[in-house]
Amino acid sequence: MRIEYERLANGGRLDLGGGDGAGASSLLRVVVGAGRGCVMQGTAPAAMVLVPLRGRLQLAEGDNLHTLLPGELLVVEQGQRVQAIGRGAALWVALGCGSGAWRRCAGADMPSDPVLLPALHPASRALRSTVIELARVASHGNAATLALANFVAAMTELQAGFEPFIERCPGRTASQRRSVFLRLQRVRNVMAANCHLDLDIAGFARMASYSPCHFIRTFSSVFGETPHAVLVEQRLRRAHRLINASALAITEVARVSGFEDRCAFARSFKRRFGITASGLREQGRAAA
Repeated sequence: MRIEYERLANGGRLDLGGGDGAGASSLLRVVVGAGRGCVMQGTAPAAMVLVPLRGRLQLAEGDNLHTLLPGELLVVEQGQRVQAIGRGAALWVALGCGSGAWRRCAGADMPSDPVLLPALHPASRALRSTVIELARVASHGNAATLALANFVAAMTELQAGFEPFIERCPGRTASQRRSVFLRLQRVRNVMAANCHLDLDIAGFARMASYSPCHFIRTFSSVFGETPHAVLVEQRLRRAHRLINASALAITEVARVSGFEDRCAFARSFKRRFGITASGLREQGRAAA
């Protein structure tokens, strides 16, 4: 297994290349961005895990736009076009792990490609410490076997939460069920990144290669919620985040989170979080 390490300082740039994947299967690529305006872009030749440690990481993943904060982790699938930009005094780590390198650490019972499913996960303090240790070992050119094994174990545990959903997917084999789940998971990722936009079921169905009726039925069967319910949940989470992290007026928060009706937003927010939007803001100000 080959290990490549790169550190980007203020204004540094890294081109991931065209994404042909040559040699990527056995490669662990560790990129550390430290400082303002560091840019990593290109087509991911292997699955990538992006972990902000300080500040904000602005990420374009295909047509999806994310602003990642410490405590979050994003998995980008192989072949996806990405552009990651550190904002302010940002510190972040990107780990590109080929399927061969991943399986060597995880064992022979790993599923077929993709070994990592695209998703936004919470990143605990312990997981971030694991990522820092892996980057530290790689920066010194040392064998990262133990650090990588610890990281793989942490990611495997995170993604184990998908297994019940995969089991509910249609398909006669595990590979077929996993393939169906990947299509549905891509839709969920679009919902999370673009929930503030005017999205429709027909577009989601095309993305998952289903008819609208078949898509609603399959999605609801797998996740136990309708696509509309998941979309509303993503909008409420976005609003919760904006109330805590921005100075936008509550009315503006509702609008930029995809709610056209302020009253409907107020009712949904209180029902979901047990507190009004204005109450949450006052709570945050009191704690500051």
